[in-house]
Amino acid sequence: MPQDWAPTATRERLVQRARLINEVRAFFAEREVLEVETPVLGQAGSTDVGLASLSSSLQLPGERERVPMWLQTSPEFHMKRLLAAGSGPIFQIARAFRDGEVSRRHNPEFCMLEWYRPGMSLEGLREETCELIQRVMALGAQLTGKSSLLDTSDASDASGAGPAVTAYRDLFRRVLSLDPFSASLDEVRAACGRECAVDASDWSHETCLDALMSLVIEPTLGQGAVELVTDYPAAQAALARKHRDAEGDWVASRFEAYVAGIELANGYDELTDAAEQASRFAADNAERHAAGLPEVAADQRLVAALHAGMPAGSGVALGLDRLIMLALGERDIAAVVAFPAARA
Repeated sequence: MPQDWAPTATRERLVQRARLINEVRAFFAEREVLEVETPVLGQAGSTDVGLASLSSSLQLPGERERVPMWLQTSPEFHMKRLLAAGSGPIFQIARAFRDGEVSRRHNPEFCMLEWYRPGMSLEGLREETCELIQRVMALGAQLTGKSSLLDTSDASDASGAGPAVTAYRDLFRRVLSLDPFSASLDEVRAACGRECAVDASDWSHETCLDALMSLVIEPTLGQGAVELVTDYPAAQAALARKHRDAEGDWVASRFEAYVAGIELANGYDELTDAAEQASRFAADNAERHAAGLPEVAADQRLVAALHAGMPAGSGVALGLDRLIMLALGERDIAAVVAFPAARA
């Protein structure tokens, strides 16, 4: 008989987790953002090459064969269909699934907080994201009696200038003396070998940048305050718009928020162009094919929703388990969830 039947989180931590989730709901209720629920299983998955979707099948009415279904890596596609239908500002605390992601900071099934703000600028959403993180972190410190990882006065300075933002390019220049946009493939491979102690001789430019960012730069971010990174390379736009930066290069209109070296949130100036979205889905699956990865059914209903007209605005996804872990002073997600994958 298995001996590992008990939850990994204590009752005290589960009570505190519930308090923090209630605080999140209060945050959005105060701003009149509607809470919604969308399917965990969908007929389309994420084509993103960096994500591994989990699949199943269902017998649906009118279908002779079982229909392939995908456990959602994020509620994004369904929430955008709600936006196109006129939902207005919405948020969701959703279950999300990503295969192969198991560590102190990852569980294959996890809790995602995602919200969308029609008409809000990316700058406005960055500030709101920092406000939420600060508020949850402050309550976590109060509940545990521990010092917060953040100085809660740092969400914005006395002049109201808002949170500090650093461009992706500037981080590479500052930490590695390397321009990620102009450096040659040989240069980024050499930097990877030097800084990450790996053989990067057959890595792509993008793979090298990802390794340098995650292994070298990210651990330095968000020390004592929420730190925002913006203007990622255009190849990392995912479902965000693109714009030219001050040096004339195309970059993604998105940001990521970090605390204590951990990425918590990923926000976009949302793509609303249906043709561009369909093109990106196709490009993702072509890249998956080239890499020997299985093709994932693209969400044609999302493309149809964009054709119908999704309002311009911004949206962000935040790893709620990670935020709760940091707020309660823990170092492992297993300490703030009842049953991680190994005990599910």
